[in-house]
Amino acid sequence: MTPEQAALLRQARDSLVGARLLETEGLHGFAASRAYYTMFYVAEAFLLGKGLAFSKHGAVHAAFGREFAKKGLVPRELHGYLLHAMEVRHAGDYDPFNPVGAAESAQQIARAEQFLDTAQRLIGPAPEDKA
Repeated sequence: MTPEQAALLRQARDSLVGARLLETEGLHGFAASRAYYTMFYVAEAFLLGKGLAFSKHGAVHAAFGREFAKKGLVPRELHGYLLHAMEVRHAGDYDPFNPVGAAESAQQIARAEQFLDTAQRLIGPAPEDKA
């Protein structure tokens, strides 16, 4: 695991903690947004392992699907989860007329947990914060 991958996995872990905290406070849209970022950071960590880095979310999504999901290196559904989570994040962050409900945010958090578990199994555990 490179230092950059380790930093992304730490960030993913912290984002997941934030999602859970926001969920307990009933802030479902913001919880779903943090869950999306958990998945996004994990996808970036996987891509860095192949020397790939992108500045746009869409490019990360496409490359993760092409390099990992389609090749069977990660469960295929993870790519779909990432794409759907982006849609939910947009609703949670930008659409006050289409709020994210408790069931949707709980589903996003469960999927983010699956993303992080997969990364920790295939890349390595998220390191503890530096003191």
